[in-house]
Amino acid sequence: MANGTVPNLILNDGYKLPAIGLGTYQIRGGDGLQQILAAIKDGYRALDTATNYDNEGLVGEAIRQSGIPRSRFIVTTKLPGKYHKYDDATMAIQESLYRMGLDYFDLYLIHWPLPKRNHYVEAFQAMIDAKKRGFIRSIGVSNFEPKHLDRLIEETGVTPAVNQLEIHPYWVQERMLAEDKKRGIVTEAWSPLGRGSAALKEPIIKDLAKKYNKNVGQIILRWHNQRGIVPIPKSRNLNHQRANLDLFDFELTPDEIKSINSLSKPDGRIDGQDPNEYEEFE
Repeated sequence: MANGTVPNLILNDGYKLPAIGLGTYQIRGGDGLQQILAAIKDGYRALDTATNYDNEGLVGEAIRQSGIPRSRFIVTTKLPGKYHKYDDATMAIQESLYRMGLDYFDLYLIHWPLPKRNHYVEAFQAMIDAKKRGFIRSIGVSNFEPKHLDRLIEETGVTPAVNQLEIHPYWVQERMLAEDKKRGIVTEAWSPLGRGSAALKEPIIKDLAKKYNKNVGQIILRWHNQRGIVPIPKSRNLNHQRANLDLFDFELTPDEIKSINSLSKPDGRIDGQDPNEYEEFE
């Protein structure tokens, strides 16, 4: 890694979270194992997976093969919607630990709220109880709206540590970033580069890349960091993985951050997944 270690953010429960993580969506099989091992070698310590990615075992194997102590990693996985009921969630957490060969998760998230099914509060309660038993260190959510967050807080007395959201230059999420901050929740970004979107070709971003002698991906990831967001970029390309860590030796101006914010679109979501309506992977 070119510029030393990745800085950490402090979560509302006192645990640390690196300022950038490695997304593993669609990284699978033997090739995927080598990609994750290469990323670990380059300096990634926050690894983000999910039961629905069908690669938890691979991520656990990469940790073992890396030769780096488990304690140096921040491992995140996520609870799928079909396991939101309390007993199902409890067993799913344990099954994921067995699958990954780990004793605990650093961060465990509810993948989607699925409000039509209305079981996310009991899922969160199962996570609270799993944390008390030492299976999880930090608990959080993904794709939760303010009303979902407030219901969790009101009914369990526990505030999620993290809310992982779709955020990229076409879906800037100023509203949700402010709502998370107001509640003391750290925001993570999935698909932070827009999953191959045209954002990488935007003149605003290309001009900034030229100015700072960085690539367009580095400009977007730095934009996330300076907004207080932890981006979780996924890349199978080893050069891109390496470059994505090289973010901490330059700083965008407030006006430059605003100029990227101006790219946001009313229909900017990649797949139109509205957390109030979306029925996860079904």
